[in-house]
Amino acid sequence: MNKSELRDAVAAATDLSGAQADKAVSAVLDSITSALAAGDKVTLPGFGTFETRDRAARQGRNPQTGESMEIAASTSVGFKPGAQLKQAVARG
Repeated sequence: MNKSELRDAVAAATDLSGAQADKAVSAVLDSITSALAAGDKVTLPGFGTFETRDRAARQGRNPQTGESMEIAASTSVGFKPGAQLKQAVARG
């Protein structure tokens, strides 16, 4: 599912127009992005939790040359699914 398919699903489920649903989806995504950029955790009960995770600097190896190189520290986004989401997608 891409963003336009998500917009269409939201529009169908809420009786909103496509433009209104697009604004709603964009607002949710922008709010999650802003919260994560500020270092906050975003918890959606039953769905899951988005949070930032710090990765320490480390030694790596260039696969083409075999030369050692320093990989800089970075911050990434992690997602931990909630129990209801896990149950909904479980096979079997």
